[in-house]
Amino acid sequence: MSEILEIIMIVSFGASWPMNVIKSYKARSAKGKSLAFLLLIFFGYIAGIASKFLNETYMASFNEKWYVLFFYFLNLTMVGIDLILYFRNRQLDKKG
Repeated sequence: MSEILEIIMIVSFGASWPMNVIKSYKARSAKGKSLAFLLLIFFGYIAGIASKFLNETYMASFNEKWYVLFFYFLNLTMVGIDLILYFRNRQLDKKG
């Protein structure tokens, strides 16, 4: 049950990232974005992934519970894309 609740949390957080990435891409500006916030979220997902790899109970049942890590990696990827767009948009702000 705890894995299901964890997935609900991860999916809830992750549902907004694709929309945020699209907004960042279209906005072509870093105004209103917080680099510190993005980095904090990024490293939070890394910590969550690391905790799974270090959890012997989880790793012992990895074949049945791989999907939990999948959602962590999916969210990490989305935040990573948003970080890349942040730096792109910051460069565009400097040019404009």
